[in-house]
Amino acid sequence: MIRLMKPTIRWFVLVGLLAGAGAQAGDWPVWGRNTTRNFFSPEQGVPTEFKPGKMKRGTEEVDPATTRNVKWVAKLGSQAYGNPTVAGGRVFVGTNNESPRDPQHKGDHGIVMCFDEKTGAFLWQFVVPKLGAGKVSDWEFLGICSSPAVDGNEVYLVTGRCEIVCLDVHGMANGNQGYQDEGQYVAGPGKEPLAIGPKDADILWIFDMREELGVFPHNITSSSVLVLEDRVIATTSNGQDWSHVNIPSPFAPTLVMVDKKTGALLGEEASGISSRLMHCNWSSPAYGVFKGQPTIVFGAGDGFCYGFDTKPVKGEDDIMELRELWRFDCVPAKYKTRDGEPIKYPSAEGPSEIIGTPVLYKNRVYVAIGQDPEHGEGVGNLSCIDATQSGDITTSGRVWAFDGIKRSISTVSIDPATGLLFTADYSGYVYCLDAETGKLHWRYDMLAHIWGSTLVADGKVFIGDEDGDFVILPATQEFDPEKDAPIAEVMFPSSIYSTPVIANGTVYVATQSHLYAIGD
Repeated sequence: MIRLMKPTIRWFVLVGLLAGAGAQAGDWPVWGRNTTRNFFSPEQGVPTEFKPGKMKRGTEEVDPATTRNVKWVAKLGSQAYGNPTVAGGRVFVGTNNESPRDPQHKGDHGIVMCFDEKTGAFLWQFVVPKLGAGKVSDWEFLGICSSPAVDGNEVYLVTGRCEIVCLDVHGMANGNQGYQDEGQYVAGPGKEPLAIGPKDADILWIFDMREELGVFPHNITSSSVLVLEDRVIATTSNGQDWSHVNIPSPFAPTLVMVDKKTGALLGEEASGISSRLMHCNWSSPAYGVFKGQPTIVFGAGDGFCYGFDTKPVKGEDDIMELRELWRFDCVPAKYKTRDGEPIKYPSAEGPSEIIGTPVLYKNRVYVAIGQDPEHGEGVGNLSCIDATQSGDITTSGRVWAFDGIKRSISTVSIDPATGLLFTADYSGYVYCLDAETGKLHWRYDMLAHIWGSTLVADGKVFIGDEDGDFVILPATQEFDPEKDAPIAEVMFPSSIYSTPVIANGTVYVATQSHLYAIGD
């Protein structure tokens, strides 16, 4: 069902906080909470009543007296796309340097900030110089788009410089370990090293994908890495040049595996994806075991979803390769040709790549196709794939497909208690489907573009949009958007391009300029 009218915006919602007794609390250490990338939280008693507050006159600081049920608010830069992650009493989030924490770092930089989970106190930051290639490889002011992945005392991410980086979760507070040239790194190549203090990041190792693999990142390197036992897997963001016609590095891998402790190269994708890509590779990898086969699942820039073995094997020229187990074409044939002629990318009626992250659930993979938001709206498709097969499983592996969705850069969320799937598209619609059959139960119109993903928890669906509208919907198939009001609707003072997460009873919402910790 289609919701045609938007309810009145309210600065605070009318639904009371649910009691937190018996809540299942836990960290949210990686993009999607765990390797399945399913944006589902088992926590109960999730807060739904809050007021984000107003800015103090003439500042970008939120006045705590105007908030309600907000534990703390942290100022970020001017743009924040990557999701916060929460682990070990710390909160990590990527942003830019438009609100400098250290006056010696001036101008455009990528930034990862680390805050105290309880108080929101600023602990340290990781400062990344721009690549210097302009919009084509490191778009101005995008900041760090990768969601940091926390594993024990280490945090892993990819930078706008096309690097995989390992940091100490303590920053410099416990001394400088591993990599010893942080002052030169944060200053940038060819510049005088800067002073490093206790509020700076402690780099343990760096793997430069441009130098080591010949990668040519397009616009931004944005993968949220997969930490798998003693390995780290990341998307390279290899793509086209400024012309949007040429692929400078058609033989560079789109997926790479490195050693978790040293950053040494262990393996790379060798399926030739870069030679077939439409634009870039921005999706993040997932992991699961299907019929005893450990599998890395990757949504690629050629419109296919792939399964790769986790154990690299020696290929041509002694290159250690990630062996392809299966591939599935997520682009319907009707989007590829019309009247016998190919439909050119990025036509609104044509093919798309995969930008959202594949989600693994009960031996199946769920993933939608979409394009760079700059390309606008267009036709989409959501696929449910049987991942227990091998080879080209485009036909045999199709469980169901839903083409009622538009282009999407979102990742789905599935509630295991009900088997309901929730997702969003760039056009601004939120969908509820049956994960088993693909049947559509309802469609809710946010009336604004959606960049982030749905989060399902405690029988509710959480989602924000480009207008800063944050909505909480019932996670039930009986919800009728034409008749029923949402559980809550709150307007934030800035756009929401990220996805909300829940950790230890607190809901975290990152707008473009602030991070809100919402709780009792």
